[in-house]
Amino acid sequence: MSKILLPGATLGVLGNGQLGRMFALAARRMGYRVACFGPGRDSPAGQVCDIEVTADYRDEQALRDFARRVDGVTFEFENVPAEAGDLLAGYVPVRPHHTVLHVAQNRWREKTWLSEQGFPVGAFATVEREEELAAALERVGTPAVLKTAGFGYDGKGQALIREPSEAAWAWAAIGGQAAVLEAFVDFHMEVSMVAARGLDGSFTHYGVLENRHRDHILDLTLPEAPLGPQLREQAEDVTRGILEALDVVGVLCVEFFVASDGRLLVNELAPRPHNSGHLTFDAAMTSQFEQQVRALCGLPLGDSRLLRPAAMVNLLGDLWGDGEPDWAAALKDPEVKLHLYGKAEAKPGRKMGHVTAFGEDRDDAARRALSARERLQAGAGG
Repeated sequence: MSKILLPGATLGVLGNGQLGRMFALAARRMGYRVACFGPGRDSPAGQVCDIEVTADYRDEQALRDFARRVDGVTFEFENVPAEAGDLLAGYVPVRPHHTVLHVAQNRWREKTWLSEQGFPVGAFATVEREEELAAALERVGTPAVLKTAGFGYDGKGQALIREPSEAAWAWAAIGGQAAVLEAFVDFHMEVSMVAARGLDGSFTHYGVLENRHRDHILDLTLPEAPLGPQLREQAEDVTRGILEALDVVGVLCVEFFVASDGRLLVNELAPRPHNSGHLTFDAAMTSQFEQQVRALCGLPLGDSRLLRPAAMVNLLGDLWGDGEPDWAAALKDPEVKLHLYGKAEAKPGRKMGHVTAFGEDRDDAARRALSARERLQAGAGG
């Protein structure tokens, strides 16, 4: 199943959210048809795909029918059951391979795999039952963060334990389920590296991106994180090593903590395009989504250089609290690009879109992006 998928082929994507939407836009621009698979109709991806299949990821018959309608499959988020990828791989190429999902969708497996492979991670312990938590706290120490082993994102399924007496509360807070206890990392910066690996083993990346969060949700991303050359080189080496060790064909993001003591620690993996790479849609020679298309199809990867300094800010549902945001006010700056995901209902904390802005340098771009978002809310309901 190493054949090249030529334009005109139908590409399947498991998942129908905003990442699938942007993948589909990139694929259609290159002449491909796209089919998405996931629960819910009129989804962000379904609105722009040629085919929208509405079914549960564990519906084996629906998956087989889907496989007959596509020529290759990728995925837009890691919480798709790995078994779905395994089943589809019996019919068409699945890139990245479903084993990448198996590792990345569970924090137990991910942390254990990273540690066994020798990649830099903070101290951690696996906790299957509440009675194991006290011993884990003795090994890891406090403060520590208790995280559900699976299906957590944007800070969900996490509880900070400042002292051992808070163990019972933390266990209840995450729903009393299998978890990973991680030593709290005193960090001064969160960064990520979005990278792609081709079918031929080629590797490219978008540099070290600086990520600033608000309430555990990514708020602002800037390129060229202010790190020294040694840390930049380490980030690239670790990222390349992870993609090669997992034999990734596709896009993968490595999220890092830059600890206050200078260490670079892997926080988690996202085996698909990542929120921090959204600025590449406008600012890069080849976006992370086009790289995903190229890798899936067995085509050479594109140039990943950023063409201009840029920054990205997320637009959450909170912006709709006082009425429809003032889109015209945001777009008064000609250096601003607006992306909305087609979600029907705005909810607090829900990612509804993003703004990318260009500038003379990264700081100017960030200022323009943040100002555009401020104007959105200032004019809402007016």
